[in-house]
Parts: sequence; C-alpha cells; structure tokens
Amino acid sequence: MAFAIKAAIGDPHAATFVFAGQKTMYGGKRIAASDVIYIFASENEAGQGLLARGVVASAEPLPRRPGVERQTPRVSIAVERTALARRALGRGALKPFVSWSDGRPETELNFKFYRQATNKIVAISDEAAAFLESFF
Repeated sequence: MAFAIKAAIGDPHAATFVFAGQKTMYGGKRIAASDVIYIFASENEAGQGLLARGVVASAEPLPRRPGVERQTPRVSIAVERTALARRALGRGALKPFVSWSDGRPETELNFKFYRQATNKIVAISDEAAAFLESFF
C-alpha cells in the first residue's frame, strides 16, 4: 500500500525526513516501515506541493491521550528519500477535480489533502500512486 503526506518541509533536499506526531486520516494510521510514501510540501507553510518519493524507514504510532474521547490517530515516521519530483503538482493543479465520485486519482488527492487543508498522512489507491509516479 502507498501513502502520501502533506507537511511542513524544512529542507526540501534532505536525504531523510522526520515527521513527528503527524495527524492521520483516510487509512494513514496503517503506515509501516518499507511502505512507499509521496511527500507534499504544504502550501499552507510556503511549500510547492509534490516534492519527493520515499520509503518509510520507521513508523511509530503515538499513544492516545487519556480522557480525550475523540482523537485523530497520530504517528511519527522517518522517511528515506528515493527521488525528487521532476514536475510540479500542487493545490492549483488539483483544485478543478471536485466530482468526488469520478474515480480519478487527481480527485482522490484533492479530496484527501485539500477538502480539509490540514497537514496529514493518508493512504492512497494504486491508481493514485501510479498517477504520482508519472511526476518522477
């Protein structure tokens, strides 16, 4: 299974990325070591969208806080970068894809990342992963 993360990126050319306590949605809590992950630099934090592809080196779920009924699962991951994106893909390119039931990979990415614009880790379909591969 492939995953994608949208997060603040300090050094876009780093060989290793560490993301601590990241929110997970849409199956993102199932991320594990050796999974492929596509890294998006959050436009909310001066990023440009799709940045890199990597392999998860480690994944550790954070324990739930006692006494809080509704909590979004969070996980800390380390990612080894395997490629930098050769073409841009960000919110502007995905914004027109709003027909939520059309089955397009662009629509899936728009829905999971930009319908609720918070940074997060999400599971993506094989079709969305193949679409993202075309940017490398």
